[in-house]
Amino acid sequence: MGKTVVLISTYELGHQPFGLASPAAWLREAGARVVCLDVAVQPLDEAAVAEAALVALYLPMHTATRLATALIPRLRALAPRAHLCCFGLYAPANRELLHRLGAQTLIGGEFEAELVALYKRLTNDQRPTTNELASTPGEESSFVVRRSSFVVLERLAFRVPDRSDLPPLASYARMRMPDGSERVAGYTESTRGCKHRCRHCPIVPVYGGRFRAVPREVVLADIRRQVVAGAQHITFGDPDFFNGPGHALPLVHALHDEFPHLTYDVTIKVEHLLQHSRHLPALRDTGCLLVTSAVESVDDTILAIFDKRHTRADVVRAVALLREVGLALNPTFVAFTPWTTRATYLDFLRAIRELELVESVAPVQYAIRLLIPAGSLLLELPEVRALVGPFDDEALCYRWAHPDPAMDALQRGVMRAVHQGQRAGASRQEIYERVWALASGESVREMPGRRHAPRALVPHMSEPWYC
Repeated sequence: MGKTVVLISTYELGHQPFGLASPAAWLREAGARVVCLDVAVQPLDEAAVAEAALVALYLPMHTATRLATALIPRLRALAPRAHLCCFGLYAPANRELLHRLGAQTLIGGEFEAELVALYKRLTNDQRPTTNELASTPGEESSFVVRRSSFVVLERLAFRVPDRSDLPPLASYARMRMPDGSERVAGYTESTRGCKHRCRHCPIVPVYGGRFRAVPREVVLADIRRQVVAGAQHITFGDPDFFNGPGHALPLVHALHDEFPHLTYDVTIKVEHLLQHSRHLPALRDTGCLLVTSAVESVDDTILAIFDKRHTRADVVRAVALLREVGLALNPTFVAFTPWTTRATYLDFLRAIRELELVESVAPVQYAIRLLIPAGSLLLELPEVRALVGPFDDEALCYRWAHPDPAMDALQRGVMRAVHQGQRAGASRQEIYERVWALASGESVREMPGRRHAPRALVPHMSEPWYC
């Protein structure tokens, strides 16, 4: 057995971490003794860390990265001689901070082969050098996204992920059904990256509008293993399942043929729901329960700033299409931005009610505040650079304040109302009514416009989307 590699996930949206299972397969094939630790659901194995030659933290999202930066000093103390690596979307974006904390190698993009190469250098007693921060010649602004020498986008020959030492699927989020039952949920990815360049998205600075498909047989083999482990439902974590319909549709047909009782959920942008609406019945008929879509706003000005490539009218059409087909929608929003006014926030809440989406919206979505992380393409806009303060190493973002302090106060109040409602076991309808009353000073009964009886409950994950 080769040297010990410890792969660590701090948080992955309540899913069993694909970002550990995939590199674990590659590293074990290369002869490494791999220990996978998901510290979101299990204690840190200090003994394994202490004997590791390589400790690698997976940073797929903002929350995971904040938790990792807090953990790194402990890892350095436990394994001062180990080589420390950070990999995933947020590794290159936060390269300067991670280097200061002691990370020696950072890998963004397609990370598996690079982790194997790093392990082999360590095994051969070659001392890996720290990534150098590469900047573009003539660069003048610290806000400009820099192409890092450690963003890797080469096409890989993917292996089937190895989940053998990860916590059981029952430790993670479940799919909650309208009848009150729950389905054990697995997780996989059939593509990486994204064809689009939404300005607020963390995928864009790394992949730059490109995406990579995982071979169908690799994905199906991964799902087979999870079904054996108890999965009754699969979340496809692709940034957009319809980036490549020619890849996605044969995959779900093959999946349904093999496991006709298995359900799944996907993420698809509004633009693609409209462009590929003819394929929505195929999703329903192969077991899709839920479609997550980053709606973000119903204000056309904000949507244009984000470069979402859809409009409010498109959102209305997409909601109708999914409802007609019989697919549940899980919309996500950036409810508070520097351009959100009280009037536009009330309009957003009113639209949720008018579109009969109250039961479809996770309450935390009413309180989400725009996050501007390092490398965000929003920083290309002069108006955004003018409103942000210095980068905050603790918060891992550029701080901004709303021109109207009352809007920042409202956001904090909405977040408190959501958390209090959830702790008290309030329904989505009840929390919506509290948020409306807080923002408007009126009860829902006084809301102008059409009246709707609450819609039936919809399928949703027990742990909602969060950044």
